[in-house]
Amino acid sequence: MLTRDLISSVHRLEIKTRRLVNEIFSGQYESVFRGLGMEFAEVREYVPGDEIRWIDWNVTARMGHPYVKKFVAEREMTVMLMVDGSASLRFGTATKFKSELAAEVAAVLGFSAIRNSDKVGLCLFSDRVEKFIRPQKGRMHTLRLVRDVLEFSPQRVATRLDEALRYLNRVLKRRAVVFLLTDFYQVDEKLLAVTAKRHDLIALQVQDPREVSLPDVGLLELRDAENSDVICVDTSDSNIRRQFEDVAHTRQINRS
Repeated sequence: MLTRDLISSVHRLEIKTRRLVNEIFSGQYESVFRGLGMEFAEVREYVPGDEIRWIDWNVTARMGHPYVKKFVAEREMTVMLMVDGSASLRFGTATKFKSELAAEVAAVLGFSAIRNSDKVGLCLFSDRVEKFIRPQKGRMHTLRLVRDVLEFSPQRVATRLDEALRYLNRVLKRRAVVFLLTDFYQVDEKLLAVTAKRHDLIALQVQDPREVSLPDVGLLELRDAENSDVICVDTSDSNIRRQFEDVAHTRQINRS
């Protein structure tokens, strides 16, 4: 159900991201992607220096002299936004929750895509795919995607990135630019590699400063949002703070 606050949030986010779309992505949008495909345009007569592999042998046989196929970069891309909606993203100690930051990034990418007349789709997941919207064009469609990210309330709390990647690889037949927004607390390197071969996969880690270092505030109770485990730590102990940072650093290296 659309509420006045939700509609206001969506439009506020559109206005906020418009400047980023205009300034950061203007003229550079296509250049950030590796996987732009090629589509057939026409055949023309062979000239010295042309690639032999592009010779169209059927036309060549009909015309009696060599013709080559001419290709151009695909004018339309398919952009897929994969957004982690699990409980670990409902955390934030700075200006916003990680889930809100993910929504803002998704909005920038979505509005950049429609500015380039590309199709945009959405996959929201926890330990399963909870919402999948097939790629389409248009501002209203993109506004709907942003709205869905903002109002998403997951049915599950855990994360299964592997399940989301399997689903995406199964249903998305055409090569796409896939933006994966997650905190990477659950990683499946093999499936990431498989997806990267099928699509142009761009992974964006969503992180909060307090996931990297602890403040010196004395006794602090920490709870795992996805399994409810609770631990109490003495943050006034410099050794504990250093160990926490070392673990975070090691985890970051393993994710890279």
